[in-house]
Amino acid sequence: MEQKITAIKAQKKNPNRVNVYLDGEYAFSLARIVAAWLQVGQVISDQKIEALKKQDGEEKAFQRALLMTGHRPRSEQEVRKKLEGLGYSGELIERVLARLRQAEILNDERFAREWIENRSVFRPRSRWMMATELRYKGIPEEVIQKTVEEGEEDEKLAYDAARKRVYRLGNLSWEEFRKKMSDYLGRRGFTYETISNVVRQVWSEFQTEKAANLHE
Repeated sequence: MEQKITAIKAQKKNPNRVNVYLDGEYAFSLARIVAAWLQVGQVISDQKIEALKKQDGEEKAFQRALLMTGHRPRSEQEVRKKLEGLGYSGELIERVLARLRQAEILNDERFAREWIENRSVFRPRSRWMMATELRYKGIPEEVIQKTVEEGEEDEKLAYDAARKRVYRLGNLSWEEFRKKMSDYLGRRGFTYETISNVVRQVWSEFQTEKAANLHE
């Protein structure tokens, strides 16, 4: 069956979508980009209508994915799970993910690298813990191993974490300092050996700094 397009009207509440009228009656709505080639007076078949609706569904999912990735970087798995939760089919989701990859909006290696850089600067923790976080985000294991190995060693990460914390603990006794700083670093996934070395180093540096300040 074929029907004639008698009107194409932009929606008042969403100018990025249009209402399509067939033979004088409202028939369906489409994303403006999907309806771009349609013209009033054009005759379309039922098969073409179904194809347009399918394309529109993909465009809706794509726009939702753009919103998700616009707020903060996302891994592929995060976007996939969000779209699954919205009821989209696996086949459609994979097409959307392919478009996002092609547009360089999704890139798991870049995501992992930025995640590690951000953690290392603002909230230092062990390589093991950062790798665990990336697994939770659905990053492939080979990407995790590559990006973690490119980052700082645990000793440097533990030292940076301790230096950020030392001014809150530096006036404690050695035993209190050692316990609290060790617990703090332990919660960030560092090993006993790394913690022991770093705690002593940071304590020594801080005591030297305090003594120097007293003589200024």
